[in-house]
Amino acid sequence: MYDSSTTPKWISILSREEGLETAYTQNMTATLIASKNGTEIIHHRLARMGTMAIMPAAGWNELESLCLLTGSLRVTYGSETSILHPGDKLVAAPVHEHVCIVAIEDSEFLYVSSAPVFQSYQGLVNGFHELAVKISLKDGYTASHCERIRRYSLMIGCELNLNATDLLSLSCGALFHDIGKIRIPDEILMKPGKLTPEEFDIIKQHTIFGRDIMDSPENPFLNIGSKVAEQHHERYDGSGYPYGLKRDDIYLPAAIVAVVDSYDAMISNRPYQPARKKADAVREIASLSGKLYDPCVVDAFLKVVDTFAGED
Repeated sequence: MYDSSTTPKWISILSREEGLETAYTQNMTATLIASKNGTEIIHHRLARMGTMAIMPAAGWNELESLCLLTGSLRVTYGSETSILHPGDKLVAAPVHEHVCIVAIEDSEFLYVSSAPVFQSYQGLVNGFHELAVKISLKDGYTASHCERIRRYSLMIGCELNLNATDLLSLSCGALFHDIGKIRIPDEILMKPGKLTPEEFDIIKQHTIFGRDIMDSPENPFLNIGSKVAEQHHERYDGSGYPYGLKRDDIYLPAAIVAVVDSYDAMISNRPYQPARKKADAVREIASLSGKLYDPCVVDAFLKVVDTFAGED
């Protein structure tokens, strides 16, 4: 088991409790409660706005089933969305499209697979752990900031009824949108004063670094979010970076992160600027709709921003 004294609160760890193998993330607890002849029964606890993905895979032809015990889940299968209540179930044999499960409130459910999957959970947890530690050691602000961006972005994505693939890309990409900063020198990343043009050019490279890290074969669980990391500093009017993309050329999940990332930066204390009032930040985001930010994203942001406080 990992040393919790050095583990940021939002990352994943593994342990064994009462003889049961358990995988933890900040938002999810998954416990293998029974297995035989390849079939596994896994108990999940998913915190509000926590996510779970079920993805199709080549050669996979197994039964997967989910039965909700408590709470409520928003399930998007391909482009179709439904709400599950206690007693409802989801069955696929197999899944043919991405499935994105979002907890509307704290929820518990049983997940059954006719072939072993829990070991893959462990691989995901280990990968998340390693990357999370790197981010936290590099910049503690970035670590906590990224989890907020994930939750806020997901709320906007649900408001916009994104399909399952885009929701999963959004959740993963938002959480790791700044991962490229682990390759930026500390003297530039942590500089308290204004950056020189040359230093800012180096900072801009974190979008490309992030894409490359997430696209790496070493991190297959992050591939789906790499486009968000690459494009989250693009701007609607073409003034962003790294490519100067405009309007609909910007990947919508990345356009969502652009708005939420800017908002969170405005209301957070940073070495180079004090936190602003939330109302002032909201007004600024609204004033830049159709300029820096996608109007449809800003409209969705304005509908859900009042609920952000409840996510902290």
